Amino acid sequence: MTVIMVLLTFAIFLTIDYVRGQKKLARQPVLQALRPEPASGVVAAIVAGFQVRDNVRYHAGHTWALSESRELVRVGMDDFASKLIGKIDSISLPQRGRWVRQGQKIWTIFRDGKSVDMVSPIEGTITDVNESVATNPELARKDPYGEGWLVTVQAPDSKLNFRNLLGGTLARLWTESAALQLRNKLPMLAGAMAQDGGVAVDDLTAHMPNEDWAEITKEFFLA
Repeated sequence: MTVIMVLLTFAIFLTIDYVRGQKKLARQPVLQALRPEPASGVVAAIVAGFQVRDNVRYHAGHTWALSESRELVRVGMDDFASKLIGKIDSISLPQRGRWVRQGQKIWTIFRDGKSVDMVSPIEGTITDVNESVATNPELARKDPYGEGWLVTVQAPDSKLNFRNLLGGTLARLWTESAALQLRNKLPMLAGAMAQDGGVAVDDLTAHMPNEDWAEITKEFFLA
């Protein structure tokens, strides 16, 4: 009888432990589901003196596109363009409702009586323009990936358009190639593009007073 009682007591303890273990396992997925995912910050790299973002895709004309929803895309100029353009007098932005095609003119930059066009990285209808940049064009130069964005586009074929753009390793290699091309064309910029630990100065054009600003920028912007 004593042996039976001991075995019965042991069996009861095993049953209790088993039930507790099952409840614990049942609770774990719920706790994991409620635990928030860690926020993923924007990864940026300095390539040959210029900032390249991993969350955007680049057109070879030095404009970028950022997908904000299935069809809505935010667009701006890249860091290379902002530094090559230098001080901006004004920017002529497209009107809302206008249809733009990928690789065609989307806005015009004016400086010292000269102008240069930049091309759209995406195809679609202009839904909004950054009025702050229209009023203060320096925003596009000082913060090209942030407050200096230029337009948003309703792009029904955005998925297809993005296949024609550069991102990740390809974007970094392309930026490095563009920087090398600029240094070879204008050797006097070598120091300006390696200032402050490899970050290019804000206004590269200030270092090429004898060059034609419009011709240099048009070559890189595919305008």
